[in-house]
Amino acid sequence: MARPALGKRRGGGPLASDLARRRRGERELLSVDGSTERAALELDRMIHERTRLGIVSALAVNPTLTFSELKALLRTTDGNLSVHARKLEQAEYVTCAKYFQGRVPRTEFRLTAAGRRALERYLNHMEALIRVTRSR
Repeated sequence: MARPALGKRRGGGPLASDLARRRRGERELLSVDGSTERAALELDRMIHERTRLGIVSALAVNPTLTFSELKALLRTTDGNLSVHARKLEQAEYVTCAKYFQGRVPRTEFRLTAAGRRALERYLNHMEALIRVTRSR
């Protein structure tokens, strides 16, 4: 069977040019709060992962959270939380302080200024992608 020519609808589907434009949408220029930013800048993969986004988001609205509090909030395992928190710490998005409260060891996390800026960039990028997607 012959393939339809580009730009022609087949079965009521979108035009090939529409599909190409949607694919380019992530690479095109987007307007974010009046300034133009290139959407080709990838989402911050350090934050984009679900558990790390949860950690950063929780710390954005709480001055500090302990390991146990984050674990309960995110409903994750010790190992999973530990690995993701360590990656955020290596990226300097969070700080980790270990101390004893009586005889009980405590690990406390805090969002850094760099982490707060990265989250703000990530949220702006996501909002821009949502606006572009809804406008099509």
